[in-house]
Amino acid sequence: MIGIIGGSGLYQIEGVTIKREKRVKTPFGSPSDAYLMGEFSERNVIFLPRHGKRHSIAPHRINYRANIWGFRELGVTKIISIGATGGIHRALIPGNLVVLDQVIDMTDGRKSTFWEGDTGVYHVDFTEPYCAALRKVVLTAGKKTKISVKKSGTYVCTNGPRLETRAEIRFFARAGADVVGMTAMPEAALAREAEMCYAGIAVVTNFAPGVREKKLTATEVVETMQKASGRLRTLLKETLRLVPSARKCSCKEALREAKV
Repeated sequence: MIGIIGGSGLYQIEGVTIKREKRVKTPFGSPSDAYLMGEFSERNVIFLPRHGKRHSIAPHRINYRANIWGFRELGVTKIISIGATGGIHRALIPGNLVVLDQVIDMTDGRKSTFWEGDTGVYHVDFTEPYCAALRKVVLTAGKKTKISVKKSGTYVCTNGPRLETRAEIRFFARAGADVVGMTAMPEAALAREAEMCYAGIAVVTNFAPGVREKKLTATEVVETMQKASGRLRTLLKETLRLVPSARKCSCKEALREAKV
């Protein structure tokens, strides 16, 4: 079972049939919206708009725990996450697709673990926050479709909803970040706690604040995402074809020896 998290419209991939919507109750409250249950080449696929269908939920108010838990309740074992980002380096231009391999968490106040109170303490290994096996599938899909993707990238996650200052972007650049966004964390960490495979595709929709003198607008972000949507859908379509049913990575055993 494969889950895809992204903005509204990403479920409109050619060849995907949406059969029904399903709302899920979780111990952590309600997910962002109903899950869209579909089929692709005889594979079950479940989509969730991260900000809700109307894009009405700000990044810092997303119930990440409910979103991931809901996927788990529906039997999802692999998640592909799509997100708009700002390019911190001039080499990353609007429209680029980046298959992420590292993350820097600068968020604050977000619920970032399932294990609280009497459930015990788990220190889950997060050395490699993105599943290497699932990343490889996305990269292979890029080669097969001849869609250019950046093979690696470090995502720095800020709290939002405000955009970053010029000084913050300079700081993130020195820290080794390639793109900046507001939604990768704690989403990636929760997927690891749920023992799911998780891959992230960052769509560079703009230069990060201060990289260029031009003022950043939300309209620019939306327009660039729309322009990239065709390539993104083709990449996802091929990725879904290539994802193996069996899991041979360590994600499925993330909680082994993690409890104190």
